[in-house]
Amino acid sequence: MKRTLILGFGNEYRRDDGVAREAINGLLKALNRPELALDDDGYDDLGQDVDVAFLHQLVPELTEVVADYDQVVFVDAHVQGMCEDIHEEIISPFYKPGIVTHQLTPNALLAMANELYGKMPQGVLLTIRGHDFDFGLGLSEQTAACVPVVVERLLALTGEG
Repeated sequence: MKRTLILGFGNEYRRDDGVAREAINGLLKALNRPELALDDDGYDDLGQDVDVAFLHQLVPELTEVVADYDQVVFVDAHVQGMCEDIHEEIISPFYKPGIVTHQLTPNALLAMANELYGKMPQGVLLTIRGHDFDFGLGLSEQTAACVPVVVERLLALTGEG
């Protein structure tokens, strides 16, 4: 079995921007594992065939973690009009330095893992359409309705489905 990291990112205090945590918790529930509590990043439980983490943003310090996996599935929210309700794409390593280097794209994180550690995990990006990015907890009905579909896809990607 390939080792997989499900890496969600977003701000759970901005309603639908926290959809990745809900998807991760749905996956954990399906795997009969404890769900992540609010503000729990999942780092204490790394080391299994299927690991999960949820962060506010992707940062260079994740490079070493990402390099230990065969596959990394990035989960995030996207804005209306960008694409369908649930979007999936295979991502390739690509890094273009910018002014703000403490925040990375999934592509850049994979590129750094390759450059620094000679490791190239397969990258998949799953995004879920967000409808409400106002301050607060909890998902909009429309975004919440996508979570079970994303959980099924995560199970399939990890070989657990």
